[in-house]
This record gives sequence, structure tokens and C-alpha cells, in this order.
Amino acid sequence: MKKKISIGLVVIIVLIFGAYKYIYQDHRDILSEEANYKVSVAGLINELNVNDSLTLKKYRDKTIELSGKITTIDNSTNSIVVDDKMNAVLSDSIPTNIKINQSIKIKGRFIDYDDLLEEFKMDQVSILK
Repeated sequence: MKKKISIGLVVIIVLIFGAYKYIYQDHRDILSEEANYKVSVAGLINELNVNDSLTLKKYRDKTIELSGKITTIDNSTNSIVVDDKMNAVLSDSIPTNIKINQSIKIKGRFIDYDDLLEEFKMDQVSILK
């Protein structure tokens, strides 16, 4: 009887530990992750026009590397807009050498497409050299 209780307690402890590790996973380090996709804003728009639900499902919560031109810089929200369609929130402060109309390559987590503002959204963005 004591053996069954001991085995039961060990199983319960293992299950609790597994659930804890699953719920409290380490945060993703997007900068160290390999990009799942390398694409331009124009490429995203083309894919969205062909099949929006498939495109969003493909990129959502994935690490992407994106290239384009900076069209807006907002230091108050620590974000830039690339090609008028990609709102990217940077992980760190915006470097002072970043200028509007400058070509840029960024890497971050693709969030989604905002139908109301008609723009894509990314967060945890880093500027690649």
C-alpha cells in the first residue's frame, strides 16, 4: 500500500513540475533565433492580396527578417514604419543614425495585420547591420 502511495506521489509531482515548466516557459529571444522567413513589405502585401488568411497564418508569431525603407520614426513609442505598411516596435531605443527614406533590414516577431489601419505589425524588433 505504501509503495502505491509513493508511486502516486511521484507521478503527481512529475505532472505538477511538467505543467509548471509548460506554463512558465522562458521568453523568446528573437534576436538569437534564426529567421523563419526573409521577405520585403511588398512581398507580404502580394501574398496578402493572393490569400490573406493563409498568409497571416503562415507568418503569425514567427521570426521574420524584413527589408524596406523607413517612412516614419516615432521616438515616443520606440517604433518605425517601413514602406508605409509595417509598424515595427523596437526592443531597444531607436539609434540616432536612423533616418527617414533610409533602406533598412530588421528582424522581429510578426504579430498580425491591422485591417483598420491597413498595416502589418511586428514587435521585439532589432535593426540588422
